[in-house]
Amino acid sequence: MQTRHEIRIETMTFLYQQDLRGDIVVEEFKESYDTYQAVLAHLAEIDQMISSTLVNYTLERLSFVDRAIIRLAVYEMMYTDTPKSIVINEAIKLTKAYSNLDDEKQSAFTNRLLDNIAKRLG
Repeated sequence: MQTRHEIRIETMTFLYQQDLRGDIVVEEFKESYDTYQAVLAHLAEIDQMISSTLVNYTLERLSFVDRAIIRLAVYEMMYTDTPKSIVINEAIKLTKAYSNLDDEKQSAFTNRLLDNIAKRLG
């Protein structure tokens, strides 16, 4: 059985591959694939929420990795019962592990963006 953190990492990888290449390599990770499919099913609403919350920035300017992390987090905030604070903390962990360039700027950006989205969602 996978942990929720492991599922997030795999789902982020699937979203990254989809965004970058247009397809994914599916292995035996059923839970993360199901989450990936759920994110794709709501991608228009997720991207709209992200785009409408960004200030002086566009979704397309985000790196593929950051876009995958943020999309997954917004999906969880909008469509699951996971507390928003946990979703944001997990997204920050993923950003620090896979995206930060040793200056913490990206994790701060992601934190601000997801915090603003959480506030909008109530």
